[in-house]
Order: sequence, then structure tokens, then C-alpha cells
Amino acid sequence: MGPFPVSPSTQRELEALMRRLGVQERDFEERFIRSGGPGGQNVNKVATCVVLRHRPSGLEVRCQQERSQALNRFLARRILLRRLEAQRLGAASAEAQRIAKIRRQKYRRSKRAKDKMLAAKKLHARKKELRRPPGPLE
Repeated sequence: MGPFPVSPSTQRELEALMRRLGVQERDFEERFIRSGGPGGQNVNKVATCVVLRHRPSGLEVRCQQERSQALNRFLARRILLRRLEAQRLGAASAEAQRIAKIRRQKYRRSKRAKDKMLAAKKLHARKKELRRPPGPLE
């Protein structure tokens, strides 16, 4: 793997992830195409978009997040490795856990559960009201 315009520690993390997943650089097929969108003349004239394919699994990623082709090469590898990890680990992967958490947060309580929760809150509020010291008499 060639040097990327990232810090050495970030590059080591990528290499460690590749070793952990058993992926080698020769497993990748890399193509470069022109990007689109914001970025000006550089993006429109230079092939900065990276299409990275992992031959054994058939997974393919397209990365055009940055204006630099070298940085997009690094980002494409990182995205592809994370997808491979999620595919292999399934429910145990960090990405799957993040998605499950969002799903739980968006889950809507049933009417009965909501009413029960609100009734418990009102009961608790009444108990706390009785603990209050008596106020001045009018």
C-alpha cells in the first residue's frame, strides 16, 4: 500500500484493520473516474473519484469526498474495510450497534405503555408534593 496523505498513526490503523480482516492490497481492484459536484476545475478535469472493488467478496465502493485522489484512495479503503467488517461480524459490529441504537431511539411506545408511564410519573409527582414543607397560611 502506497503512502497516503494522512498521519502515520492513521495509516497504521488502516493496516491493522487490513491484517485483522485478512485483506491484502492485491485483493483490491482500483479505478479512477471523474468526480462531479463542488470542487471546481480540479474535480471536473482530474479523475479524483476512486472506485475500489474487493475481488474475493465483490464489494465495491465509490469515494469522491475530497478533491485529492490520494486522500480518496485512503478513504475508499477505509470505507470498504468497515463494510467488510460489518458483513463478517454482522450484529456484533460497531456499525450495526450504532444503527440498532438509532432504531431503538426512534421506536414509538404503544398507547398503553405511554399511558402507564405517564400515570407512574403523576403518582411520583403527588408523592413529592406531600414531602414539601407547608407554606404560609393566607
